Amino acid sequence: MSGTGKSSVLTELARRGYAVVETDEGDWSEVVDGERPWREDLIAALLDGAGGTLFVQGCVANQGRFYDRFDEVVLLSAPLDVILDRVRTRRTNDFGKRDAERAQIVRDHAEVEPLLRVGATAELDTRRPLVEVADELEAIAGSAR
Repeated sequence: MSGTGKSSVLTELARRGYAVVETDEGDWSEVVDGERPWREDLIAALLDGAGGTLFVQGCVANQGRFYDRFDEVVLLSAPLDVILDRVRTRRTNDFGKRDAERAQIVRDHAEVEPLLRVGATAELDTRRPLVEVADELEAIAGSAR
């Protein structure tokens, strides 16, 4: 979900030496019928070649097809007011600055987040300090080995 801190925590995990992939960037997805699903061939190849701990970030319609390939699926969440404040003030991503995008975030929070919660093996509240969220992700990854 937008504004939950996915990119920030991936940056912290990379700083700690972990392999990370942010699928919102690069060629990991393509536009199909107005959506941006993962390119399944690329994601499959990524997971086939993963050796060791790999953190993959994304929120796409077809991600559930890969859940059985992940040791854990973690939902990063925050209350809607926190998310809207974050996207309003962030400088690294312009998504959420326009009224239509903010309306989409509100809809996604109401409609998509509950679906993501069902498929998740863990949920982390990202109102906590970033280092604490990264610590918990490290612990989850360590227990999945």
